[in-house]
Amino acid sequence: MTYQEEFIEFLVRCNALKFGEFELKSGRIAPYFINTGMFDTGSKIKTLGTYYARAIQQHFGDTFDGIYGPAYKGIPLCITAAAALSDMGLDKGYVFNRKEAKTYADKSAVVGMPLTAATRLVLVDDVITSGKAIRESLEVLKACDNPTVTGIVISVNRQEKGKTDENALKEVEKILGIPIFSIVTISDITAFLHNRVIDGRVILADAMLEKINAYRKEYGSD
Repeated sequence: MTYQEEFIEFLVRCNALKFGEFELKSGRIAPYFINTGMFDTGSKIKTLGTYYARAIQQHFGDTFDGIYGPAYKGIPLCITAAAALSDMGLDKGYVFNRKEAKTYADKSAVVGMPLTAATRLVLVDDVITSGKAIRESLEVLKACDNPTVTGIVISVNRQEKGKTDENALKEVEKILGIPIFSIVTISDITAFLHNRVIDGRVILADAMLEKINAYRKEYGSD
């Protein structure tokens, strides 16, 4: 299997990928949901970091200096991805922001590797909807000698419309001027899981796939 297919199985086995009816922040009722809070043990978060590392290596090679993770969900992602990259022969730095500024000792807005204007960062996050959290992160980094964010890696591209008929991630890419890559897309997930048996059960049967296709017909955008 490819590492993307391995990642999809990993989502299933961690119960991080669910099918049913879920109300999203946007108000849409989606037939699937990605719950990254299910990576709740050392082995799971370590494994998750390896998939981010492989995606980072695929899209950026050795053309970056460190990995930035927005607090809070991005903190374990940047650390475990950096550790996995080290195992792969790429020893890179990591850095994340503080949610609340310290008023004593080290008052820096970030924790981790030193940053300069020449630093090249890859930002990691779980998913992106409006891009608000990313924009907040960029403002934090501007105040820390304004390193360059060369790209963003997320777990799943839901391939849904944003405020227009365009893909939400592409909208955010245009606003930020930064390329965004995902480990997998919802198309990858449905193609791989349709009628596939994992741990003795069919994960995505025909009836649920029809619901997903109907949802994507209304809200989808590649």
